[in-house]
Amino acid sequence: MNGSPASVVEAAFRHYRSQDREAALPLYADDFTFNSPQDDHIDRTAFFERCFPTADHFTDYRILHIVAVDEELVLAHYEYAPVTGGRYRNIEAITVRDGRIREVRVFFGGTV
Repeated sequence: MNGSPASVVEAAFRHYRSQDREAALPLYADDFTFNSPQDDHIDRTAFFERCFPTADHFTDYRILHIVAVDEELVLAHYEYAPVTGGRYRNIEAITVRDGRIREVRVFFGGTV
């Protein structure tokens, strides 16, 4: 895969929002892990079964910042409004190595 770590992360969010699983799959490493307060070290298969298909749970979803911290770590700060109401902000620490996402750690924020 080519592209900077930040561009890989931007593409992953874009494919998530459009629910383009076929375009998203090559962006994630085979040994990918996803961590959040609700998911503890789930693998790539579980992520694409449980987490990826959730884009329709939001009435609004926008990226506020995508910042490359170093050659592998990217921070993504986003805001979303679930269909159940409210508005929230989260941050994800995303490790990208060799053009593929290796790990995502989600830190839940509070209401906006």
